[in-house]
Amino acid sequence: MTIAFDNSFAALPDRFYTRQAPVPVRAPKLVAWNDDLAAILRISKDDLPDAAAVFAGNAVPEGAEPLAQLYAGHQFGNWNPQLGDGRAILLGEVVGSDGLRRDIQLKGSGRTPYSRGGDGRAWLGPVLREYVVSEAMHALGVPTTRALAAVETGEVVLRERPLPGAVLTRVAASHLRVGTFQIFAARGQIADLQRLTDYAIARHYPEASGPMGLLRAICAAQARLVAQWMSLGFIHGVMNTDNCAISGETIDYGPCAFMDAYHPDTVYSSIDQFGRYAYSNQPEIVVWNLAQLATALLRQLDDPETGVDEATEIVHDVPGLLRAEWLRRFRAKIGLTTERDGDEGLINDLLTRMAANQSDFTNTFRALAGPAARDQFTDPAAFDTWATDWRARLRHEADPDATMRAANPAFIPRNHRIEQMIAAAVAGDYAPFHRLNRVLAQPYDDQPDARDLTHPPFPDEVVQATFCGT
Repeated sequence: MTIAFDNSFAALPDRFYTRQAPVPVRAPKLVAWNDDLAAILRISKDDLPDAAAVFAGNAVPEGAEPLAQLYAGHQFGNWNPQLGDGRAILLGEVVGSDGLRRDIQLKGSGRTPYSRGGDGRAWLGPVLREYVVSEAMHALGVPTTRALAAVETGEVVLRERPLPGAVLTRVAASHLRVGTFQIFAARGQIADLQRLTDYAIARHYPEASGPMGLLRAICAAQARLVAQWMSLGFIHGVMNTDNCAISGETIDYGPCAFMDAYHPDTVYSSIDQFGRYAYSNQPEIVVWNLAQLATALLRQLDDPETGVDEATEIVHDVPGLLRAEWLRRFRAKIGLTTERDGDEGLINDLLTRMAANQSDFTNTFRALAGPAARDQFTDPAAFDTWATDWRARLRHEADPDATMRAANPAFIPRNHRIEQMIAAAVAGDYAPFHRLNRVLAQPYDDQPDARDLTHPPFPDEVVQATFCGT
């Protein structure tokens, strides 16, 4: 087969990874293939004599240099000195038709030295969840890893019960994380930390100068990303430093979820027992994560103390960057392209009323461009009172309806639809999976034949918790 690998991470010293081929599976079967992404990667199905074997890990293509990456991280605030790819293998890198370099990684490809007692495998549910949600995020315009393929393995993995195994092919700008820097800083491997910093600058932020320039660029990218999450009601669910990509992409769709009814304290992740990664906490957590990155980057300075003030200033600027991006996005969500005093209060007033009235986050904002927004409130008068000031503010805007329709999707990957899709696929029916992907590829378009996918869950369909799937 032909994949034009052009590997750079594998050229780093072997202290950064362990070279290892993926572990073959019994009976690979290709169940999903992303033609759009494949075209960008210049991978043609016509050149794949057995795509299932390649993307299950049974056949390593020429030019690949399979390896498991090393990193550490804070998990729910607790330091873990060594993590790494415990169930993933980086095949290599490809420079796409757009000139961008991307990793191609198999997720669920077997045990590695970093597996920490796990089986290194994935089951079908989380693979399909990540496929659908990551591709939906891409269509929504959010920086994200993407899904190239999903393969059933023909094997059973044991979780709470025996479940069908699968492998996801994940594509990312890179898999460098905050935790990648943390492990070398914590071990005192300063030369490796410096080499990693130079590599990250060259790969992601060539305009950055030195460790503090890299920190500044990553902080800006993460501020933009989390503000965008907030504007879509997205909850990552496990914002550990090893799940924080320095590229500014959303990575690791484990217990992620989009809110149905809006409430700032919403938590779905089954492992987030104390709400550390609740919807409203995400801006604070990203600042915390970036402070850990700053601490790691400082270790490579000849006199780390000389950089503390600059690093502190950079990290302390993040809330302001995030607030400005949050305001820009939420202004657009209520039809505003100009800035006026009082806009933030107007937005927060709406959110407060939505929380009190169990308003669906996505549907309420989408309905602002039509006559039915008040129907999203248990007490429609709560909307009417707010709307008086809002409509007065809209008189200063040229085309607020167009602004709102461009900022507010009609379709998101709702939790109950994801669960229904997984249940169907486990039973052998992939029609719901393909339908979700097709509809979510055009999230801002009205699609009358898919109106059922805009409906919030009925009481017996509500998903109370999401799971990491590991």
